[in-house]
Amino acid sequence: MGALGRYAISLLPVRSVFPWPTLLTNILGALLIGFIVGISEGRAKCRPNAVLFWKTGVCGGFTTFSTFSLEAFNLLDNKMFFTAVLYIALSVSGCLLGIVCGRKIAALRF
Repeated sequence: MGALGRYAISLLPVRSVFPWPTLLTNILGALLIGFIVGISEGRAKCRPNAVLFWKTGVCGGFTTFSTFSLEAFNLLDNKMFFTAVLYIALSVSGCLLGIVCGRKIAALRF
């Protein structure tokens, strides 16, 4: 399921040297994993195997650290330093913020 979602986002018609689809995928994945952790914390109803499936199987298949790393390397290799630093900073901060937001959403709704 996660890999199919990742593939669908990669089909978006984006014409930019900036890797927007990967950034979007990773931030959405962070939001989702934060939500999963948030709804599973302190709830006896959540089975550990189900949580593991959603975190590792779905989110792991959806997000793509290897693609992020390759794209950051390629930007640096092509001497696009500002774009590379911006991409790395947005990726790390956006994903951390996504986890925080996902957990807060889970706390409000569940």
